[in-house]
Amino acid sequence: MNLSKYSDLFSGYTELRVQENRINSISMLDGIIIGNSRTSASGISARSYTSGSWGFASSPEINTNAIKYVIRTASNNALFLCRHEGRREADLPVSSASGEWDFTTKKPVASQMDRIDFVKNIDSYINDKFIKLASRTVLLKELDMEKQLLTSTGSMAFSMTPRSLIYVILTVDTESGQVQLSETFGNLGQFEDVFVEPSHYHQRLDKLYERILRKAEGVFPRAGISQCILDPNLAGILAHEAIGHTTEADIVQGGSIAADYMNQMVASPLITLVDFANTALGKTCPVPIYIDDEGTAARDVTVIEDGVLKSYMHNKESALEFKTDLTGNARAYRFSDEPFIRMRNTAILPGKNHLSEMIESVEDGYYLIQSSNGQADSTSEFMLGVVMGYEIKNGKLGRALKDTTISGVAFDMLKTVTAVSNDMSWNCAGMCGKKQPIPVAMGGPAIKCMINIGGSK
Repeated sequence: MNLSKYSDLFSGYTELRVQENRINSISMLDGIIIGNSRTSASGISARSYTSGSWGFASSPEINTNAIKYVIRTASNNALFLCRHEGRREADLPVSSASGEWDFTTKKPVASQMDRIDFVKNIDSYINDKFIKLASRTVLLKELDMEKQLLTSTGSMAFSMTPRSLIYVILTVDTESGQVQLSETFGNLGQFEDVFVEPSHYHQRLDKLYERILRKAEGVFPRAGISQCILDPNLAGILAHEAIGHTTEADIVQGGSIAADYMNQMVASPLITLVDFANTALGKTCPVPIYIDDEGTAARDVTVIEDGVLKSYMHNKESALEFKTDLTGNARAYRFSDEPFIRMRNTAILPGKNHLSEMIESVEDGYYLIQSSNGQADSTSEFMLGVVMGYEIKNGKLGRALKDTTISGVAFDMLKTVTAVSNDMSWNCAGMCGKKQPIPVAMGGPAIKCMINIGGSK
């Protein structure tokens, strides 16, 4: 759309955004399709800033009258709040950036039946080869987020950012109940680019089956503080939940413990943690953000550098409050959502150790691989569920573990890190739930640390 023709309607600082989210979902349980849906939600929104107060308005209609309505209403809302809030007058930092980033596939578009056949192929492989399963679930989920933005400071942006994922959930029966384990395949891109051949995932499915059989015969870990190696999957979730959220500037303003730690050691010198905007280590990130939803050019934020807390993540309002540079972390999920500070691709940087050497260095501990869920608060205290892991005895992997948890205070735990692996991987399936859901990625290397693990005495 040609949004620039509406710029004359702007009063003061204004953002105008047109957006459509398209979701395609196919789910199969034990060979039977139980879900097959396509949904789309689209509309426009405008946000206006006047003397410290924001006004916002949105409409599911996309036409000239609706655009004029949301611009006018957002401006009026800002003026109304300005009169009643009595906030101090302050000008937002000025940013201007332009560009177009379209990840729409260039290949012939696959039909819904093509997608169903792909899911069926995955399911058939599981059914034919993995004979000890009690049940199996295969779920395809695609999300296309298409946005167009114009701001009164001259930012103009278009993006179409797709993500395509397949979730596989396996279940086996044991004498003590059912045991479940899952794996996620997929990445940035539409179905046609991400999923080419079902056979590409056979090796990973074989590994998943091997793991669930070992887990079915697993043991509980010994409860207490133990030396553990956290696989990149767990290290990435920890980076997002326990560190990332505490260093979002709005959370800092709300009382996060990170407010007291700027330029102080909060982790081992081996730890550098970055919220990447769009490119990491020479490759496009799973959730690339080039211009955020306030029209700011997105840049990487080095949150922790060599163990020292160096920066928070900001939107325009927090950058004004903290008197610092913009980072481009303002994001909105739906057209009817206001943008606020969100992570993008948060990861610990790789180190110099080999994972095999890290395992060999542990006499009595655990190798923790996969998390189910987790939570953390503004003190960086966290608890994460662990659904896959192994004992380490005399430098060798031992028995698999039953479901357990890890917990602690992240800023304390990260100070115990003594090794960081030299590889890096991403968890591309994250949906952060801070006030509104939004796609995120988290990742990093494996880390060796001391951590509190739940289990039996």
